[in-house]
Amino acid sequence: MLGFYRPPRSLLVAPFGGDSAVAGVAPATTAFGRSGAVHLQLARPGDPVYYPLAMPADSLGLSYEWVPLDSQTPTGTAARANDSAFVAPAAPGLYQLGIARNGERRALDAITVAVMIPFEDKHGATLDGYRLGIFMAEKKEGHERPLGFVKISADVADLPITKHLRLGDFLSRQERASWPRYAAVSARVLDKVELVVAEVLRMRGDTTRPRITMTVHSGFRAPVFNRTVRRAAKDSRHQYGDAMDVAIDADGDGKLTRKDVKLVAQAAESVELAYPDLVGGVGVYTSRRYPHPYVHIDARGKRARWRS
Repeated sequence: MLGFYRPPRSLLVAPFGGDSAVAGVAPATTAFGRSGAVHLQLARPGDPVYYPLAMPADSLGLSYEWVPLDSQTPTGTAARANDSAFVAPAAPGLYQLGIARNGERRALDAITVAVMIPFEDKHGATLDGYRLGIFMAEKKEGHERPLGFVKISADVADLPITKHLRLGDFLSRQERASWPRYAAVSARVLDKVELVVAEVLRMRGDTTRPRITMTVHSGFRAPVFNRTVRRAAKDSRHQYGDAMDVAIDADGDGKLTRKDVKLVAQAAESVELAYPDLVGGVGVYTSRRYPHPYVHIDARGKRARWRS
């Protein structure tokens, strides 16, 4: 079987180092979320994947296959490509969309599709030997649960999943944890954090230096780890993968201060006004108990505000 070619990243173009056209096909701008900065799509095995493409007028003969991130050999059976709807692979893992036409094969590497291990495959407190702990939904009815978990090995921890975030930013911080590890990840919080960053830059009026310094304190927290975090909510949103604790140098002065936290919280308010479906929690942490101020941002679906 022929393999798929992945062009070097130095050859790739818009919107932020993405794919060059492959047989006249490239990810549409809407494929990168409303922020225009999301590199990751998530799905369960066999689920529909919404991946809009910009396609040539004559798209006859285009087919697609999923190419595992660690291979050039596609998996599954080739299917006719359309302009948006695809079916996720049956096996969990990290994939890129491979497009083929007239013998030419290329993998579109601006976006990675993470096929999650379904929550139902978790047995007790562990998943494939990795200790996650017990979620509230496993103890009481009426609680939500993650749709699934992304398998993260050491060699993909640095994979870009947004313009400013890496897959490893979602690793739970258990000590002495072996590889691979597993994390719940929500595309909603990825988009929200990037929208907040864009709003911070807009507020700053910084068009000459469109870069920002951001440190992630916490992404996903396994329930077993969340229990050890001082003052953490028992049902913390970090356990669902839709929350991030971030320290952002919002004013660009090279320091992390209360002023930065205030600006980030203000930017989050603006984002929620513009995108009501991304409403969630904004927690401001400025106490001297912490090494430096930071902000909790989540996309839980209802408004929550607090200070610590």
